[in-house]
Amino acid sequence: MSTKRSIILLVALLLMANGVFYGALADHGEHRGKRWYQKIFDWDDDDDDDDDHHIDNRRGSKHSSKRYLNPVSNPTYNEECGACHFAYQPELLPSGSWKKIVAGLSDHFGEEIDLDLESKKIIAEYLKANGAEYSAAKRAVKIMRSLRGQTPMRITDVPYIRHKHQDDDIPADAFQRESVGSMSNCIACHTTAENGIYDDDHVVIPR
Repeated sequence: MSTKRSIILLVALLLMANGVFYGALADHGEHRGKRWYQKIFDWDDDDDDDDDHHIDNRRGSKHSSKRYLNPVSNPTYNEECGACHFAYQPELLPSGSWKKIVAGLSDHFGEEIDLDLESKKIIAEYLKANGAEYSAAKRAVKIMRSLRGQTPMRITDVPYIRHKHQDDDIPADAFQRESVGSMSNCIACHTTAENGIYDDDHVVIPR
């Protein structure tokens, strides 16, 4: 075989090998991209062990994520807010959202909430200190990821929570039923909501 033909053959082989390499690299990149997307939004694994480890906590240290939200522990918040509706865990919204909600109690979703200054201060501090961005609970982490900097006034406006309630297993009329009323009535279906547990295994949709 001539030197010229040998060189041409060698170049052709190198080009073929290069194409295989870049094809494999592209496939790997696409697979990696999918894994990145799944990890960022992580919509569908609430009943599985979460792999979100080494999440920053409020003190800036690193630790493994925990599974559930903390039950409400502030008696003032529980008594004052829980008297009218389910006392939501602070981890269901970022502190910026809670700040806006407490500041707007004069028109709290169409109602005027009259709180003494001391109670208002206690509730505001509790909600601010325990917002979703300070939590290592896997659901709080997913809430923050889905918000992308937004500070909604309603828990039902959180993209992650809205997505979870669009499941095909939820009857179309579920939130119109008198026993439920709306998506905001968590305790109607989530039987362990007061304990900070919202897993599907503990959901019972009333008739």
